[in-house]
Amino acid sequence: MRLPRRTLSVVLIASTLGLASCSALTSTDFSGTNGAQAAAPSADQKAEYSESLEQLEDIAIKGRAPKTGYSREQFSNGWKDTDNNGCDARNDILARDLENVEYKPARVECVVLSGTFDDPYTGKTINFERGQTTSSAVQIDHIVALSDAWQKGAQKWSKDERLQFANDPLNLLASDGPTNASKGDKDAATWLPPNKDFRCEYVSRQTQVKAKYGAWMTQAEHDAIKKILASCV
Repeated sequence: MRLPRRTLSVVLIASTLGLASCSALTSTDFSGTNGAQAAAPSADQKAEYSESLEQLEDIAIKGRAPKTGYSREQFSNGWKDTDNNGCDARNDILARDLENVEYKPARVECVVLSGTFDDPYTGKTINFERGQTTSSAVQIDHIVALSDAWQKGAQKWSKDERLQFANDPLNLLASDGPTNASKGDKDAATWLPPNKDFRCEYVSRQTQVKAKYGAWMTQAEHDAIKKILASCV
């Protein structure tokens, strides 16, 4: 994917934007998948997945805490400009993940008006157009859902930690709107991207995010991620 014309201040892991490959499935039957054979991961991708496997073993395993008190506002009231580049996180991620990006004319190019999006969750291409009835076609997914994080440690984080989590590019990915809605706040034990080629990258990113912020996993979530990552290296 094309990098935006401006430089994001947050440095991501090198393979963050690549469509990683993996054909492994957990024992859960995920609907909407196809039977196509996934391509083999590259050497760099295997190295990333091996690192995520190591991180996984250091993540605490606990039960899911009650959702009591959760709201989106606990993590910030909408998208914020945490890297101080003049643009909020949503527009930063659209600029990062879309190609052929057109911006709203301004002194600082920020608001994404249109672009071509190759959705990693489904493998389909979407022509994005900003507008009241069209913007929702491409949404920004929290790879580790805010509600999931709330039930696995975020209740005890500071306000600033939750704000950073909600706007961290490592935890953000442009995605097909309906597919993102179907995911909701499910973890890897109950939801994986329909596109099998992206599953290794997806659970690797989830592991990286939870390791970074100290969120825990349930046993089922840990086992599902471990099974996938082990088959990706």
